[in-house]
Amino acid sequence: MMMFVLGLAAAALAAVALYQQFAFRTGTQRKLREIHQRLKAILDEDSGGRLMVFTDNKELMELAAQINRLLEKSAKVEADFCRSEISSRKMLSNISHDMKTPMTVIRGYLEIMRTKGTAEPEMLEKAEQKAQALMELIDSFFSLAKLEAGDTDMTISRLDVCEICRESVLEFYEILTGADFQVEIGLPDEAVYAQGNREALQRILGNLISNVIRYGSEGKYLGVFLRSDERFIYVDVADKGKGIDSAFAQSVFERLFTMEDSRSRSVQGNGLGLTIAKKLAEQMGGNLTLESDPSVRTVFTVSLKRAPQQTGM
Repeated sequence: MMMFVLGLAAAALAAVALYQQFAFRTGTQRKLREIHQRLKAILDEDSGGRLMVFTDNKELMELAAQINRLLEKSAKVEADFCRSEISSRKMLSNISHDMKTPMTVIRGYLEIMRTKGTAEPEMLEKAEQKAQALMELIDSFFSLAKLEAGDTDMTISRLDVCEICRESVLEFYEILTGADFQVEIGLPDEAVYAQGNREALQRILGNLISNVIRYGSEGKYLGVFLRSDERFIYVDVADKGKGIDSAFAQSVFERLFTMEDSRSRSVQGNGLGLTIAKKLAEQMGGNLTLESDPSVRTVFTVSLKRAPQQTGM
């Protein structure tokens, strides 16, 4: 009798185990069907939704979490593509407009000279200036295109940032003093080394200083300062001009960003200078940022990675 009872108990336990396995399998299958149906709906409707799975099955929860990661990445890629497409259309539109203006002026002067049958020096000079501006615009456009396509060969080496800063200020010194700018330089006497490309850093600083002269002239001030921490070297280029409202602080680095509410007709001459400068900084492993308190102080900061200490020094 005891053996019979034990046999019934064992059979009952086996039946319970089989039922639990069956229930587990069918519950898992049901949840998988729910995940499949929800995922299909998200993709078909392009709704940008996320999977919500309510279950105690850890594997299913992890599966849903990884699917949501893929959905988030897909949504980000799509959003970035849309922004890039809109930016490209805007850039082409603005490029066409900015090219058309000097070309119209050049053609006008040439037509006047053809009609009069004489080449007046003043008109030739103005036509030459417009042609030069057009060439600079085309050069900037192709420089940006090469940077964005990753088609720029940039050699990274050990740079004395202080030396390059001094050279960049000296390049504009006559213009600055002629315009009665106060020039304040805060650079250490000893060399400070960063990882970068000399030509790229010179182009960045040249753009920033020329912007100070063009758009920060109300403040009659240029400041160039160097600071550092354990990882980065920072070059601050400051002015005390009209500045840039915080609402536009990030937009100034967009391709061909222009606005009448900023410093002038646009934030930089052809709308590409700051975009190129930021791309160059990023390609060197650094960054270009902006902080502005309008009519008080505007600072563009170039950051570059510190160069490793040379052995034997």
